[in-house]
Amino acid sequence: MDIAGIAQTRYTTKAFDPSRTIPASLMAQLRTVLRLSPSSVNSQPWHFVVAASSGAKERIAKAMQGPYAYNEPKVLNASHVVVLCGKAALDDAHLEAIVAQENRDGRFLAPENMATQDKSRRFYVNLHRDEWKDERTWIDRQVYLALGTLLLAAGAVGVDACTMEGFDGDALDAELGLSRRSLRPLVVVALGYRAADDFNAGLPKSRLPEDVVLTEL
Repeated sequence: MDIAGIAQTRYTTKAFDPSRTIPASLMAQLRTVLRLSPSSVNSQPWHFVVAASSGAKERIAKAMQGPYAYNEPKVLNASHVVVLCGKAALDDAHLEAIVAQENRDGRFLAPENMATQDKSRRFYVNLHRDEWKDERTWIDRQVYLALGTLLLAAGAVGVDACTMEGFDGDALDAELGLSRRSLRPLVVVALGYRAADDFNAGLPKSRLPEDVVLTEL
């Protein structure tokens, strides 16, 4: 697989073809990619809301009004829309669920390893929450790791994507009941296939040169 080629050709799609739908088999792969995304100390501080039907996408589009109205057509015309949410905090219930799942998945070669892993993870959670007091920012960074993973995976299977931070978070929360589930909407991603009139499809990709952004020691 030509990873560099995928990075060169994928782009932010500005207009989607509403007549084209992502095949179920590809969408299943992208859902798996999201679930398996990396996170610091395997904290997995996220939840993903996927909208596929017209009615579901219309609910997401309620947050794309007023100054964010330019994003409404992207949501409505895309095949699927994903709302990437961060947890409000990493509470005991979440941490216990993670270590229990790790145990079920056979991550621990000896019984005492389970306690060691749990203690190590809680050290970092407590560090960010109590000492550095940046738990929310730390959580958000993990969600953006999942975002990057999703975008590269979508490009790899020929699915176009548009990342959107332009939305009314309060409106989206009210529509989806996120805060009641201790979740915060961070970013919305439209997935599908570009429309023929998408102006951004024909523009060259522009990034700073390698010698500006990369230092080799």
